[in-house]
Amino acid sequence: MQVTTIFLLILALPFVGILILLFIPKVYTKLLYSIALFISNIVFLLSLLLWIFYDNRSSYFQFVVNCKWFSHITYTLGIDGISLFFILLLSLLCSICILVGINTINNLLKEYLIFFLLLEGFLIQIFCVLDLFFFYIFFESVLIPMFLIIGIWGSRERKIKAAYQFFIYTLIGSLLMLIAILFIYLDAGTTNFQVLMYSDFTKKQQLVFWLAFFASFAVKIPMIPFHIWLPEAHAEAPTAGSVILAGILLKLGGYGFIRFSLNLFPEASFYFTPLIYTLSVVGTLYASLTTLRQVDFKKVIAYSSVAHMSYVTLGLFSFNIQAIEGCILLMLGHGLVASSLFLSIGMLYDRYKTRLIKYYGGLAQMMPIHAIMFMFFTFSSIAFPGTCNFVGEFLVLIGLFQYSSLTTVFACTGMLIGAGYSVWLYNRIYFGNWKDCYIFKFQDVSRREFWIFFPLVFNILWMGLFPNVFLETLHNSVLNLLINLIGKI
Repeated sequence: MQVTTIFLLILALPFVGILILLFIPKVYTKLLYSIALFISNIVFLLSLLLWIFYDNRSSYFQFVVNCKWFSHITYTLGIDGISLFFILLLSLLCSICILVGINTINNLLKEYLIFFLLLEGFLIQIFCVLDLFFFYIFFESVLIPMFLIIGIWGSRERKIKAAYQFFIYTLIGSLLMLIAILFIYLDAGTTNFQVLMYSDFTKKQQLVFWLAFFASFAVKIPMIPFHIWLPEAHAEAPTAGSVILAGILLKLGGYGFIRFSLNLFPEASFYFTPLIYTLSVVGTLYASLTTLRQVDFKKVIAYSSVAHMSYVTLGLFSFNIQAIEGCILLMLGHGLVASSLFLSIGMLYDRYKTRLIKYYGGLAQMMPIHAIMFMFFTFSSIAFPGTCNFVGEFLVLIGLFQYSSLTTVFACTGMLIGAGYSVWLYNRIYFGNWKDCYIFKFQDVSRREFWIFFPLVFNILWMGLFPNVFLETLHNSVLNLLINLIGKI
């Protein structure tokens, strides 16, 4: 089988799975689950195969496929070392999300599985497409299945409000990007990314286009003050929805900055660096302090995600190879760790039907395996040595210190506060007095839940202990980005 065929299968299989599910009656729930899980697992295995065949020595896009649509717009697909790992993370998390749905989704199961496969298909396209116009189409298409997942299968009465908040915030920001893409097409005569990399926009054009793209990407990350939709969306989404939201959707903004803002608008990226640093530092400190006063499990993890993603933007705009590679590893690591924390919280919610922290206490006595798992994920979140977040944050701080030592001090302050609220949360849930008037079930981690956790634990340790496996694949792509960035200044 040719490598390009494997690449095309990865792109097509989620949509093939949807077609198969459409013809299966709703009553065959086990068959529906089996097919959706099989398709998602095959996509993950093929993604691993793609990594094996990927040439680490090349800094260019590989497995490129072109299909002319009309005029100067070509549907172009390809991957580099950066997008490869996001596809791997996505395919792993989608398989886990489908597993999570077993025994927890009781209504409209067929539609639930279809929407998740649709979401997977759109997200794979985002990480592969090399045309601004098609990137925008798939970037916006993600909103539809995610809106429905939150609005239909959300856990509480405010789910409709949260779904609309998520949809409107992200849609408005992206409309500005669409206007910028239209102006780029009129100016350059194409929206093909590989051609636009060699186009020279004037400084004034770059500033305007950069701000338009920033409006879209900043909402997705999300940066302060564009973050308001995130805590509500996380709090109301089902467990699988929170996993895919934290694991992948929050990374779309960072990926957009890496792929388009830095490559196409380098002068504007340097010009707006003080703005990014200011918003990121404020975001780190504000989100960390806000996390301390939250009473809901999910909102604690949601605000901590805002703080962690602020390190990503700090690393991206430090303009050196250590920081950019670090922020990519941090995005991948955060996708694993935040997803694991949301899964842990979802398991507690399934047992006790509440996410309010005040009702919990002393769970280590009844759920020792779950307590150990949650402790591991908590220490991973605060970047304990040997875990994936440590490597990412360490590289970001090294690169950031070369660019701005004062900003590094503020970033480290946010890390200290983050360690404080993470350990305090763990202490309140698992130690102290057992509140027997609220907690009366004694089921620890089940076999299915253990196998959901296993690949996450394995990958967190793998990235933390052997980061060179990932850095070797990333290095040439990031180096090519920096050469292109500095060469245009």
